[in-house]
Amino acid sequence: MLRLGAGVRVGRAGADAGESQILPVMRMRGYLRGGEFGSTCVMLVESDCCVSKALTEKGEEMTDPIADIIGDYRVFAAQQRDRLLDRGIDIAPYPLSHLAFRVPEWDQYLHVRALLERHASANSEKVWNGRPISLLVLREPLEVLDGKVVAEIELIPPVHQRVYKMGLEHLGVVVGDDFDAFSREHRSVLTGQQFQSETVEPVYILFEDFTHVKFYRCSLRAGIEDQGGRFDGFQHVTDWVPQHLVTATGPNPLPR
Repeated sequence: MLRLGAGVRVGRAGADAGESQILPVMRMRGYLRGGEFGSTCVMLVESDCCVSKALTEKGEEMTDPIADIIGDYRVFAAQQRDRLLDRGIDIAPYPLSHLAFRVPEWDQYLHVRALLERHASANSEKVWNGRPISLLVLREPLEVLDGKVVAEIELIPPVHQRVYKMGLEHLGVVVGDDFDAFSREHRSVLTGQQFQSETVEPVYILFEDFTHVKFYRCSLRAGIEDQGGRFDGFQHVTDWVPQHLVTATGPNPLPR
């Protein structure tokens, strides 16, 4: 089943009659790939942008504007938690840092950033790994995993350094002072570690669908603030333009 106008509504394989899921609309070089979670079927749909409204089965407007923009973050968080349990990691004792949402095109980054800022109180945007990344502080934190809250969304545009899932891509977990012991205990199931700054160096697990869970010593926001970053209203990188990819066959413009 498919309904356009706000997001993509798809039926899940094996779902009961009438059960469906709203997915965000993302234009990826002329087609849209639905199916962000689990056994959801894949749909190809012509679309030009993300849209900011979604409809229920009865045609009523949904009341979760963030889900309308980024998709069902509750399902995503639960999926990542369950995958961790299968690997012997229980995140129940730990607070959450943020959710990350990746987009395939620079113009879409600007569009989604504008949509999310309508529901945010502040952000911090800086260039990292060759492009701006924005961490947005929501006015109303999201509730996931039976009462845990997520107050920030990390929005990531291209260039992506390797293969990542577009859309909801990783969940950040704050391990705190137990970070080093946690890393040693679970090293057999960890994929690697990133060194983003002196205070932000998460370990992570990469899953088969190219989504991640990242484990931090402190929240991403706290790490940014420790490096002098500010969350005071909205700030955008103004002196940056989309880069060109340099390959063996020459420079190629990034997808727009």
